[in-house]
Amino acid sequence: MSLPLPLEISPGSALDEETARAEVYGLLAQLLYAPPEPPLLAQLRVAATETPAAGAFLEEPWRDLVAAARGMSDVAIHNEYDALFGGVGKPEVYVFGSHYLSGFLNEKPLAALRGDLARLGLARDEAMPETEDHIAYVCEVMRYLIAGDDVAVANLTHQRQFFGDHLQPWVTPLCDAVAAHPKARFYAVLSAFMRAFFSVESQGFDMLP
Repeated sequence: MSLPLPLEISPGSALDEETARAEVYGLLAQLLYAPPEPPLLAQLRVAATETPAAGAFLEEPWRDLVAAARGMSDVAIHNEYDALFGGVGKPEVYVFGSHYLSGFLNEKPLAALRGDLARLGLARDEAMPETEDHIAYVCEVMRYLIAGDDVAVANLTHQRQFFGDHLQPWVTPLCDAVAAHPKARFYAVLSAFMRAFFSVESQGFDMLP
C-alpha cells in the first residue's frame, strides 16, 4: 500500500498509549516533512500539556514544544524550516537516513530500507518527491506499523525491527545536528522532544521478550 503525507493527527490526544504513540509519529512526520501548515500549528498551540501520570518522562519536553509553538508565529516557524531543511542544493541540516549512516545520499541504507518496505507491502506515495529515508517517511511508516488495520504487518515485532534497523541508528545524530544549528529555535525544541520520545521507544522495545 501507499503511505500518503501529510496526515490528519490530533496532538495531545488523551487516548490509549498505542494511539498516542501513533499520533506522535504522525505529528513528527508532518512537522519534518514540510513547513507546518497553520492548522497544524494551531492544533499544537492548544494541545494539552498535562500527562495522565504527573511527572511522566515526556511531559516536560512536550510542554516545551507546545510553548515553543505558542511563542513563535506561523511565518517564523515556516522560515526556520526553510532555513534548516530547505533551499536549493545542499541543506543546512540533512533529514535523510543515508546521509547519517553512510555519509552520502541514495546509498546502501536506502536500498535496504526499500527492500524491507517491499516485504511489508509498503511503497512511497508517488506524490512524495523525497526518497524513503526521509525522517518524515520513516516516522509515517512507524505510525502505520502501530495503527494500521492489517495485524499481519502492523504489530510489535515489525515495529521493533523497523525501528531498530531504520530509525534508531541515525535519529540521535539528526537531533544533534538540529540542536546545534544556530538558526534552530522551534526545531531545536522539537529535536529535544524527539530525543526523549525515541529514547522511550527504544527502552520499550528493549523490554519486549
